[in-house]
Amino acid sequence: MSNFMLFLHVIGAAGMGFYIVLPVIIGRASKLDGSGQAGLADGLVAANRIAQYFLVLQLLTGGYLISQGEYKVVWMIVVTLLFLAIAALGGIVSKPLKLIATSIQSGTSASSHIAKARVLSIIILLIYLVIIYFMKFPIYK
Repeated sequence: MSNFMLFLHVIGAAGMGFYIVLPVIIGRASKLDGSGQAGLADGLVAANRIAQYFLVLQLLTGGYLISQGEYKVVWMIVVTLLFLAIAALGGIVSKPLKLIATSIQSGTSASSHIAKARVLSIIILLIYLVIIYFMKFPIYK
């Protein structure tokens, strides 16, 4: 059972790989015209929703795997807080992405929403890289 859960956990981590390319894709949005920005933003909202489902998979499989191992409490707390930070910021970045398309449709500039989404996506990327480090080098009892 642990091997299957580990397999699902790795699948979830690969699905969250969307957060690695998100800052790059959002950076390209400012180079597109209005309709291109709106289409890209709609696609990123959909992809972010899929990544959120992978986060749920990570929560379930990670919880099981933590319960089966002999990890230090401080490591479990740090990993859980990092996970919650990714989940929260992943949800928060949805709003500026949705506002990009709304701004384009109303004829206003979407550059402030693009900038906000880019900053949030960079923060998510950094947290994602830190959590990968903690997964690769866990602290055992």
